[in-house]
Amino acid sequence: MNSSFAYLPPEKRKKIVLITDDIRVHSGVATVGREIVVHTAQHFNWVNIGGAMKHPDEGKRFDLSADTNKTTGLEDTSVTLYPVSGYGTPDFLRQIIEIEKPDAIMLITDPRYFTWLFAIENEIRRKIPIIYLNIWDDYPAPLYNKPYYEACDLLMGISKQTVNINKIVLGDKAQNKMFKYVPHGLNHELFKPLGDDNSELVKFRKNVFGNKEIDFVLFFNSRNIRRKQVPDTLLAYRYFLDQLPTEKASKCAFILHTEVVSEHGTDLNAVKELLLNEPHHNIFFSTSKLDTSGLNMLYNIADAQILLTSNEGWGLSLTEAILAGTPIIANVTGGMQDQMRFIDEEGKWFTPSPEVPSNHTGKYKKHGEWAFPVYPTNRSIQGSPQTPYIWDDRCDPKDAAKRIMELYNMTREKRKSLGLKGREWAVGEEAGFTGEIQGKRVIESIDELFKTWTPREKFEFINANEVKDRVNTHNLLY
Repeated sequence: MNSSFAYLPPEKRKKIVLITDDIRVHSGVATVGREIVVHTAQHFNWVNIGGAMKHPDEGKRFDLSADTNKTTGLEDTSVTLYPVSGYGTPDFLRQIIEIEKPDAIMLITDPRYFTWLFAIENEIRRKIPIIYLNIWDDYPAPLYNKPYYEACDLLMGISKQTVNINKIVLGDKAQNKMFKYVPHGLNHELFKPLGDDNSELVKFRKNVFGNKEIDFVLFFNSRNIRRKQVPDTLLAYRYFLDQLPTEKASKCAFILHTEVVSEHGTDLNAVKELLLNEPHHNIFFSTSKLDTSGLNMLYNIADAQILLTSNEGWGLSLTEAILAGTPIIANVTGGMQDQMRFIDEEGKWFTPSPEVPSNHTGKYKKHGEWAFPVYPTNRSIQGSPQTPYIWDDRCDPKDAAKRIMELYNMTREKRKSLGLKGREWAVGEEAGFTGEIQGKRVIESIDELFKTWTPREKFEFINANEVKDRVNTHNLLY
């Protein structure tokens, strides 16, 4: 961990209030927040308004500086936590601003959780800027998010698609904003390749499979919710097994680290009974909470990580797999495209534009060797009152089965060599899916903001007679 990058003494650091999940917990959002704090604590002082559904520590204040010092090797970090149910209220935020006197506010997670804050943005931005590390799963560009994006001074997009969406939605308002690409970064010293002869890995593998002889392992690690398409993933595995003789199929296994039953998804036991109930099908549900070391073991015994989500902002389990040196099978949608490194006609890493907003059409077929993309075969517009429209990119389980078979037909050594190429790219400067590089990008972006930011005017004139159509401003066919 490079804690010396852009080091400032505590009294010269800007203080930032980070509103997101409690950075002590292990949600995806909290993990990202924690990585940012840890890798920028030498440059910024942090105050985390740490949210939870019904926070048991609400009303308390914790000093996390000692723990952060231990993690970073520094001696002078300043990290404070205010636990809160939800993400706070206007009055609570006003109290924190009065007590902590921050230089900026930073947000991470879906904008609908911050409508209360965006409602008072005029009050906040007259004194300090608002920074938003944001993500959006899919097109059409969400024009209903425009007021939220307008309320921010720096928009850091987790995916290339998100940066494009931010610009498209803001239209002529984009000229007054700062946009940066800051993809997710994780601890690559925790998610890392382990040799098959690693004694702990050998022991872990035996605990999972017992005395079963298993030659090929597919792994799924995500929530059991509808958009994750877990039943389709099980169906793809069944299609794959049906192409093998029973003797060979019995040496394959599928591990799913997820909830078996969820009201937001389905009853996976029932799906298993329908599709994969024979002894040689080898379905393993992993439901216990695992620490990072345990998850890394699962990625390392796996021959591929699969994620067929129909719309996905990023897909952290793919990042974890790549860092562990494991190939990925993924639906081509959202931020998962970034992790497959598609190559455009100029030989560059594909960047979405209004003309070609996404590669979910399969326009570009060249990609990183560690990636086994599954292209959607149909697209429908879904929605809800809060998010009236969003594309749902569905891939065919039969296409996914073909990708599984491609990997199965390779040797273990070949699969691992492809996975290691993915890790080499992920930890490099171009991708930068590590905590250190993410922290560096956050520091550079926020420092640039502080150099150029001017306080919001107390009021602005709006021509009420001017009517602008709320129409799509990017190609729908491409």
